[in-house]
Amino acid sequence: MLGRRRDRRPAPGSPSSRVCVDPGRWPHRPLICRWSYGTCCFPLPILHVRKAFPPPSQPHLVRHTLLATQILSSISPVRVTHNSPEPHLPCPHTSSYSPLSQRPRNMPSQLGICSISLGRCFAGHSLEHKLDMARKHGFQGIELFHEDLYDIAQKLPGGATPENELEAARVIQRLCQERNLAIICLQPFWHYEALVDRQEHEKRIEKLQFWFQLAHVLGTDLIQVPSNFLPADQVSADFSLAVADLQKMADLGLAQSPPFRFVYEALSFGTRCDTWEKSWETVQAVDRPNFGLCLDTFNMAGRIYGDPTSPTGCTQDCDQAVADSIARLVSTVDVRKLFYIQVVDAKRLDKPLVEGHEFYNADQPPRMSWARTSRLFYGETEHGAYLPITAISKAIFQGLGFQGWVSMELFNNRATEEDPAVPAELASRGARAWQKLIRDVGLEVDNNTVPVDDRVSASL
Repeated sequence: MLGRRRDRRPAPGSPSSRVCVDPGRWPHRPLICRWSYGTCCFPLPILHVRKAFPPPSQPHLVRHTLLATQILSSISPVRVTHNSPEPHLPCPHTSSYSPLSQRPRNMPSQLGICSISLGRCFAGHSLEHKLDMARKHGFQGIELFHEDLYDIAQKLPGGATPENELEAARVIQRLCQERNLAIICLQPFWHYEALVDRQEHEKRIEKLQFWFQLAHVLGTDLIQVPSNFLPADQVSADFSLAVADLQKMADLGLAQSPPFRFVYEALSFGTRCDTWEKSWETVQAVDRPNFGLCLDTFNMAGRIYGDPTSPTGCTQDCDQAVADSIARLVSTVDVRKLFYIQVVDAKRLDKPLVEGHEFYNADQPPRMSWARTSRLFYGETEHGAYLPITAISKAIFQGLGFQGWVSMELFNNRATEEDPAVPAELASRGARAWQKLIRDVGLEVDNNTVPVDDRVSASL
């Protein structure tokens, strides 16, 4: 159980007494500080660490639990200062755009999943069936992977034209509305920032303008942007260029009606940005109210703890690296800029992912091959999960006090198999992982989920 956080506010009637709303309490919007000036101080929650440790047969999990306990008990509160108000950003999910101060302030964590994590369309898994399985197993929202939208558009008369993509977006919005599923975001808008080829950059801008149309039809205001992972000769090492590109993106989003947000995620195999620290530095440098952070537990741990090319599956000094990273996370990140999170694990490979391994691909980094084939849901030790996701999750939920959308973005070869049982199996596994996460981290969750016995007839 998490301790309550209290906002220190000016006295009623003072010049800076307008309401400050926590973004984690509202899944569709970041916190927008409505105080005209002054300082906001958000003490960290009181931590109640679980005393039920994993069994001795899983020593790495015992180590991770102890690690989380030691780190969180030693971290000092974060003090965040905001000196100017940010523009009001309405939420397109509401029937009428109301001020943030009038919206729910105590929004608990909600369960989402990426649409391709329930099966890939090229393996014959339709989005409609995947949405049925998501609803059946209690998911409340989806990250819509553009692949699924494109697949529907491609099957319309005339193929995947811009008009048909917009029609596909209308179809998807209706399918989700019928199942009471929110569309958390449209993703991934990749290979964008710091392109060496500036003509390609202009083409990405044109694409972004079209994505605004798609997202508006879908009913989401959020577009996810993964860090660029094109080859190094195509991505500039000039950090200021990356920041300028992302500022341009954010400004274009703010100019829309209603405005759009962007959530930036560091991929463990990113070319210039491959750690959460670098992504947080980027978000701070971009310095726009509609540009925030996505923390992915796999990409965090997969960069500093996991090493698929090592016989042990781990980096050197992996435990210390995680301890140091968690301490920095809780002491530096402003939770109000954390728009949503992704919680997944990964399999420890039987042998190093080097030339000769079944997953080896000479054209991409080993971590990319591992990330695209071997991710697992939280706590799936029976499938080989081994990363310190519990420790990282406790830092996010208890240390930072995050509340909001929690998505399970799984990339696993099982999703590429043509077995019709894949969507139901993966949805069920994801739901079980969610219950484990609630238990292990002590989450406050939205219990307004669909009962298991509320069956939905699937469209195969």
